[in-house]
Amino acid sequence: MFSIDKFKTLAGAALVVATVLLTGCGSDNASDGPLKVGVMAGPEADVMKVAADIAKKDHGVDVELVEFSDYVSPNVALADSSIDANAFQHKPYLESMIRDRGFKLAAVGNTFVYPIGAYSKKIKDISELRDGAKVAIPNDPSNEGRTLILLANKGFIKLKDINNLEATPADIIENPKKLNFIELDAAQLPRSLDDVDLAFINSTYSVPANLLPERDALLVEDKDSPYVNLIVAREDNKNDPRIQALVESYHTPAVEEKAKELFKGSAVPGWK
Repeated sequence: MFSIDKFKTLAGAALVVATVLLTGCGSDNASDGPLKVGVMAGPEADVMKVAADIAKKDHGVDVELVEFSDYVSPNVALADSSIDANAFQHKPYLESMIRDRGFKLAAVGNTFVYPIGAYSKKIKDISELRDGAKVAIPNDPSNEGRTLILLANKGFIKLKDINNLEATPADIIENPKKLNFIELDAAQLPRSLDDVDLAFINSTYSVPANLLPERDALLVEDKDSPYVNLIVAREDNKNDPRIQALVESYHTPAVEEKAKELFKGSAVPGWK
């Protein structure tokens, strides 16, 4: 999903596990070595592997996936040319990184919408949320704003500007239930459920924790959420035919089916 200075996850905490998924003879459109693509460790990486297999089979493009565990490092690695593309973020987050860090990055294709929802082990219905409840929210700026906008749209809080995608708790001007917001790294949110009354988790992390938006979420984004994730390259390589082949390979029924399997129907194709 932003002033990045407030982002609490250290870039150095990234799990930089590079896995060469596809090897063999090169292709006519390959440059030096495989196309390196940054992804979030877990099911998103498994979905991208299907696209990588198709890129090899149909386009002769070798793809190497580089897995990360935080939301800052993939753009840092892309900007310094450690990788050639990444696929983990939506447009508001990308735009904030470009603005705040000066990165020369460009979206080259859509992937999926991973809806964000509110989950709880302590209440069964959102109407049971008590005054002063502890509410865990993502601490990355776009998903934090995304969560607060959802809460504002449902009438739990009022924001200075309902359209401010970078809203933080400091932008709340009315909080009638005196909700206590706890900002956490997105990956930590499923584990926070024992300690808070409500946690907002996007399906990238909720589904692996066996929390399904349509089944378990007490609040959930609409399916027409504008927060579609993107495949991103640099301005200087966005026209690389290997990247274009990757996008084409991603927009296939096999990738859609893999996402449907792994995210149990909670990942919505963003290219249709």
